[in-house]
Amino acid sequence: MALLFTTATTDAELHQILALQQQNLYKNTPQEYQKDQGFTTVEHTFEVLKKMNDALPQVIAKDGDEVVGYALVMPRTFGALVPELTPMFDIVGELLWKSIPIHQQRFYVMGQICVAQSHRGQGIFDGLYAQHRQQFSADFDLCVTEIAVRNTRSARAHERVGFQQIHTYQDHTDLWNVVVWDWR
Repeated sequence: MALLFTTATTDAELHQILALQQQNLYKNTPQEYQKDQGFTTVEHTFEVLKKMNDALPQVIAKDGDEVVGYALVMPRTFGALVPELTPMFDIVGELLWKSIPIHQQRFYVMGQICVAQSHRGQGIFDGLYAQHRQQFSADFDLCVTEIAVRNTRSARAHERVGFQQIHTYQDHTDLWNVVVWDWR
């Protein structure tokens, strides 16, 4: 079946995002898997994901009726909604991009990206970000996210799409690279 890149519109799709997230959470995957395949760090509740989707639609990849990839979207006002992300939101507010404070620019945070193991290597990662750009470039100039330094697979994929590293910091869970994708 052909892959479809779109946005989540149903509760069923949001539940599928959460199931895929659970399958790839660092606490649910062995370290060998994490080194080879990457991992997700933040665990969302349905209520939080629903609020995120109501504010900005979540980007998904579907194979038939099955969500096989997602790239979550968080407006900057959601910094306190997910406590694990508060350090990143605080740091992003202080960083510069092209000599201008990021908080003075039109940006949003890409909250997490994940592709089902069964569908990796099929261009879904790139397709999710292409959908991000198509969906949000009229309203935003920058997409900002963070990647655990030890998640080398994710770091390479983000660089390939066009993200540039601008800062590294340590919080209570990991060492993180803050990266920016500039669409201008």
